[in-house]
Amino acid sequence: MSDTTIIKVSSQTSPKGEMGQKYLAVGKKLSMRLWEEEQPGEPKPERSRPYETVGYVIQGRAELHLEGQMILLEPGNSWVVPEGASHSYKILEPFTAVEATCPPAEIHGRDEI
Repeated sequence: MSDTTIIKVSSQTSPKGEMGQKYLAVGKKLSMRLWEEEQPGEPKPERSRPYETVGYVIQGRAELHLEGQMILLEPGNSWVVPEGASHSYKILEPFTAVEATCPPAEIHGRDEI
């Protein structure tokens, strides 16, 4: 029998992570989170994470610095950060984006590394 679990999540009641992200739906193999109205400022610290991230820009602009490259992210753009890749972000304009992570970033403390 296949898994018939259905999950509906309202972002208004979603838990928030320490970096400001809202955790949305979480499955066994992936999760989704929302970055909402992230404000411009200093670049985020360079990191590498034990999960892959794909994202989509809803509003604003940011620079993604990934393994020595810079990618300008604007509304309608999507991106991929491979698992273990060294990266950082710099928000240029109030930024809203949705990301999916595989495996789920919030499980086993992966977001805290």
